[in-house]
Amino acid sequence: MSTSLQLDEQALRTIVEDVMRNLSRSPVLSPAPAPSAAAGPSSSGGAPRVSSKGPRYGVFEDVKEACAAAQDAFEQLREKGIAGRAKVVEIVKELCTAKAAEWGKFEFEETKMGRLEHKIEKLQIVRLVPGVEWLQPRGMSGDHGITMEEHTPFGVIGAILPVTHSVPTLSGNVINIVAAGNAVVFNPHPGGARSAALAVRAYNQAIHAALGIENLVCTIEQPSIESFDALAKNEFIRLLCITGGPAVVNAAMKSGKRAICAGPGNPPVLVDGTGCLKKAARDVIQGGGFDNNLLCIGEKQVFVLDPFADKFIEGLKAAGAVQLNASQLEKLTGVAFTTSKDAGGCSHAVLNRKLVGADASVLAQHAGTTVPANTPILFAEADADHAFVMEEQMMPMLPVVRVTNIEQGIEFARKSEHGYKHSAMIHSLNVDHMTLMARALDTTLFIKNGPCVAGLGLGGEGYLSYSIATTTGEGITTPETFTRTRRCVMVDNLRIY
Repeated sequence: MSTSLQLDEQALRTIVEDVMRNLSRSPVLSPAPAPSAAAGPSSSGGAPRVSSKGPRYGVFEDVKEACAAAQDAFEQLREKGIAGRAKVVEIVKELCTAKAAEWGKFEFEETKMGRLEHKIEKLQIVRLVPGVEWLQPRGMSGDHGITMEEHTPFGVIGAILPVTHSVPTLSGNVINIVAAGNAVVFNPHPGGARSAALAVRAYNQAIHAALGIENLVCTIEQPSIESFDALAKNEFIRLLCITGGPAVVNAAMKSGKRAICAGPGNPPVLVDGTGCLKKAARDVIQGGGFDNNLLCIGEKQVFVLDPFADKFIEGLKAAGAVQLNASQLEKLTGVAFTTSKDAGGCSHAVLNRKLVGADASVLAQHAGTTVPANTPILFAEADADHAFVMEEQMMPMLPVVRVTNIEQGIEFARKSEHGYKHSAMIHSLNVDHMTLMARALDTTLFIKNGPCVAGLGLGGEGYLSYSIATTTGEGITTPETFTRTRRCVMVDNLRIY
């Protein structure tokens, strides 16, 4: 594989400027033009597929048309080999870096959730997602010949995006999926569909300019439940990659297609007092306050041993968090959750989606108080069964629960995590405590003495993934996740000795 694939910065700048001129003429902000009657999958790498009003660049109204175009692009990519895949990965990373501020602002204005600076940062760190270098063949040689195992693509992947991280998840998935040799069709969350289309158009224009491949990355312009159903049933879709809530995960698992599902998380934190409490407080705020706690890996509730709770709370305040009293917590809870009954008649809390990703200052107003605009997170002492403890609330409001001993802390953490096996954190210098919690919760990510983001290479060793497939068990997704392992065997021959 060639390592000399460098994207010319001036060419990239020209491509991006052209894309933005096109966008200003509304192909993202208004419905896409109707496809030309003559438009159809092309087997060549020629001019981009166009409708009567201009090129598609991967943005489609019709699922069937998008999937057919992606299948054609997959066949084109196969002809370009590993070097072609590497070029696409490079394009995505370069564009994410170059357009982080612009795309981050666009997504922030569309979704109205999270923090602008963190929207930008989530695009800047896409460069940490692994590409083609992750896929290594395995050779075996013995008395009866040689065997080679390689990672090969599925074809076209159908993918769902969350509204919380539309462009970052799309971009990270593109890197993993295309590095594995596949094409992809996205059905984004309607709340982030314009942001997804913005990135898809830019990627496809750059990919076509560099490689002659059209529609390698596709998205549905006006996504819906119906478009997802059509995507899941399409003949060209070989695999589904789902990053979203329980409803879409359940739908994917019932679709009849193999699905890689990144489901919900409710990551607990345990503080046992053996380490630095001030650092533990800073780490919890760094992770739980990032993008107003929209991260699925983010700290959602803290269990702290009672003898150390006061000092830990002092650490939270010193690091900029603001404490709510019991009355204020009650007011906020009344707005943040409603009560509903499930099929069995049992009552449970239902999250107020309007407050997801809201600033801490907005939550404070609902609690009947005011805080500085730059407050990273609110916190309040709560019982172990409180709604803010038991629900994945995705707000910058951290419940702190006092526990009597390490065993109770681990048990409360286990119950609050609900067996999702997603993420958990511990702040401790006691290896026995770390081991007990790791075994009890069995989470995909388990971070010791750091913020949640350290679990994905941001402050800790490792690499980045925007889809953590806990529901279906694959765990942290990489290019290998989107491949088939195929074996080629030569019997009794070709062995040198």
